Amino acid sequence: MRSSALETLRLLSHTPLIDRLEAAALSGWSMSAVYSAVESLESEGLAASFPHASDLIPPTRRHHITAEGLRVLAHEEGTSVDSLLRSRPVSAQRLRLLLERLDAVAVVYRLASALSDLAFPLKLRLYSAAPMDAAVALPDGRVIAIVRRGPAADRTGFAKRLWRLRGVPKPAAFLLLVSDEVRLRQARRLLRDAPFIAYLALERDAAAAGPETPVWRASTGTALLDLHAALDRTGPPGPWPSEQPPARASLPGGDIEGDAGTDRLLPVLLKPVEKRALGLTVDWPWLSPAHLGGILGLKRSRLSEVVGRLSRFGLAQDTPVEGRRRLAATDRALAALARADRASVGAARQRWSPAPIDPDEPLAWRNVSGARSRQLLRNIQHTEAVHSFIAALARQSRATGWETVQIDPPRRASRYFRHRGKLHSVQPDAFGVLRQGEAVWPFFLEWERRAVRPVTMAARLAPYVRYFASARPFEDHGAQPTVLVVFDDDLAALHFLRIADREMTRTGVHVPLMVSHRLQLEREGPLGRAWFAPGAHEPEVAFRSR
Repeated sequence: MRSSALETLRLLSHTPLIDRLEAAALSGWSMSAVYSAVESLESEGLAASFPHASDLIPPTRRHHITAEGLRVLAHEEGTSVDSLLRSRPVSAQRLRLLLERLDAVAVVYRLASALSDLAFPLKLRLYSAAPMDAAVALPDGRVIAIVRRGPAADRTGFAKRLWRLRGVPKPAAFLLLVSDEVRLRQARRLLRDAPFIAYLALERDAAAAGPETPVWRASTGTALLDLHAALDRTGPPGPWPSEQPPARASLPGGDIEGDAGTDRLLPVLLKPVEKRALGLTVDWPWLSPAHLGGILGLKRSRLSEVVGRLSRFGLAQDTPVEGRRRLAATDRALAALARADRASVGAARQRWSPAPIDPDEPLAWRNVSGARSRQLLRNIQHTEAVHSFIAALARQSRATGWETVQIDPPRRASRYFRHRGKLHSVQPDAFGVLRQGEAVWPFFLEWERRAVRPVTMAARLAPYVRYFASARPFEDHGAQPTVLVVFDDDLAALHFLRIADREMTRTGVHVPLMVSHRLQLEREGPLGRAWFAPGAHEPEVAFRSR
């Protein structure tokens, strides 16, 4: 076997599901040499490939070693196939795990490619059960561990993973990839007293940035660093983090896609727009197709195609509720997304499953097994009102040059903080971030249907008074978020404005509050002159360019 083909085969055994661009970066060969070697291996049946794309990774082909390739490699290296299966991530079990995490694995490979521009050659190791996702060994012996937090991982679960990092051999530094700015700030707070060096970046930035692009932040301080600067500020050389060898390690079959099964192949089977649609369906149970299309910006025909494919894969449940179609992520989808982000499958289903408790009974909120999904269906008018606002905001943003950077459902919109020695929280119906040029506007959304008495209105405002009395709003978002409160009628909105003005005067705490009602929003839209501030007599725009 030619040396280039053998080295490529060896590279695929250490970094399965890599693409040719990443292979060239990690091997140090030219693109033409990598293309030629991969083509030769595939023609001989020693390697195979399939297409892949995500919101962060453009369309590419990902390559893996076949069972015959493993036999040839074992022969060339003078070892057994079983030894390869247990020492490298090439067994059928490890490949299935990597497939269901493929979107995240692809970002790790892109990050490792950027690191290889600064330190070559490097070694990459992927982990399946350790608290880190991967580790990179630099030529001088320093080990850089990589940890990712996906959108399905809740704060408590990820905090436990960070705590487990204290028990592993301390690498020179940790690189943490986080899905959004709020989660990044939360992770920085958790790492303030960590006994190791850590740098954090948004996952989308790390996937696209080169080694000299300043997208990394230390766990303390405000300066943005590039990878070169981060590597200059690390600890000494050290050992690889260890992991228990797999209990089972069998040869992959002839067809990795067929062997893995549909559930684990979703990162391969779904297109980026379908992945976005599935994520929104998980985030916003009982979302109508019209609202989904409004958030995604899809025309009716394209939306029908996307929803149809999700339904055919058994990922979306399309059910009529009160005469209107509603979408909810199935147990299969919840499990797949939880596994992809290393979250608990059981907890996801317990909270969000739309499956009926009694299949023989019609769908009603009492017959939904997921506790939080059941609550949302029980209050379907309130749920739909929030969905309608989010969809209208997305449509109007596209039409007026604003960018909807982030929209979080209630479970990710909550903020926990300490006030006067006690733990408190705000529990909004949504959280979002808008951007226009350099101006960034975070906001909370509260859609009120029950706060109609003065005492109740004051109680609804009290958590935000405590929140804005602390330093946490700026710590959480880097700016003061606006609190948007919407009522069904103008009379309730007027009363709430009076109560809010009174409470802020009494406490001496300013809450950046804007209030509206359904009819005004339907006329003007969320970005129009639909909002009233306490003490104001004319409607105004909630978000203004700074």
